[in-house]
Amino acid sequence: MRCFALIVFLVMAVFSSCTAAPTSTAAPVDHAAWDKLLKKHVNDKGFVNYTAFKKDYAELKKYLDMLSASAPNDKWSKDEQLAYWINAYNAFTIQLILDNYPGITSIKDIGSKIKIPFVNTPWDVKFITIGGKKMDLNNIEHGIIRKKFDEPRIHFALVCAAKSCPPLRNEAFVAERLDKQLDEQGRDFINDKTKNNVTKNKADLSKILSWYGGDFTKTMPIIDWVNKYSTVKADKKASVTHMDYDWDLNGK
Repeated sequence: MRCFALIVFLVMAVFSSCTAAPTSTAAPVDHAAWDKLLKKHVNDKGFVNYTAFKKDYAELKKYLDMLSASAPNDKWSKDEQLAYWINAYNAFTIQLILDNYPGITSIKDIGSKIKIPFVNTPWDVKFITIGGKKMDLNNIEHGIIRKKFDEPRIHFALVCAAKSCPPLRNEAFVAERLDKQLDEQGRDFINDKTKNNVTKNKADLSKILSWYGGDFTKTMPIIDWVNKYSTVKADKKASVTHMDYDWDLNGK
């Protein structure tokens, strides 16, 4: 198991170092079209009506085409760039689901039945074009967002269409409110007992906080991150376990 974990880590390191973010000369984009779709098809718990969303596929595609032609550049603020990439990840994930829906009950149903990390999983399907560059969801998350932005709260905002993921926010992320939105995502995620169950003596946490633990502990221990958002505060010496991950679609 340790050898497998090391292999995955090394593959991720090479993968991230080889990913160059696409760019363009575009001005910062307006995410109003994505915001409208989210408000229409995602409820306040983050569950998606994929059947209804598919009827608006053409509107989604217009938004995605706009993203494809308007990659961030250095004239954009950091928050404008990060909001763009979070929205892009979530919107292209919706497209991937809709392209295979109905007929799937999990994002992991997409592609080969034998999944090799960073080779043929749904997150490695190069169905995205941004700035003329063919990309996949892993490129966006690991090669751009995690590489360029020192922001662990992105793990409360990126949603891979699974029930155990953080809730899909039913509004677009926008630069002027990004810090507030990320904190709200953290509170909603940590206090959802189906994803994290916190008591004084025990924190039964999402595996996201294990898989990406290193991103969080760069700034403070995991328990401190939990207590930052949890309404129930765990003791510093509370035991930490991790819940099974439910990959079923976050559909309603």
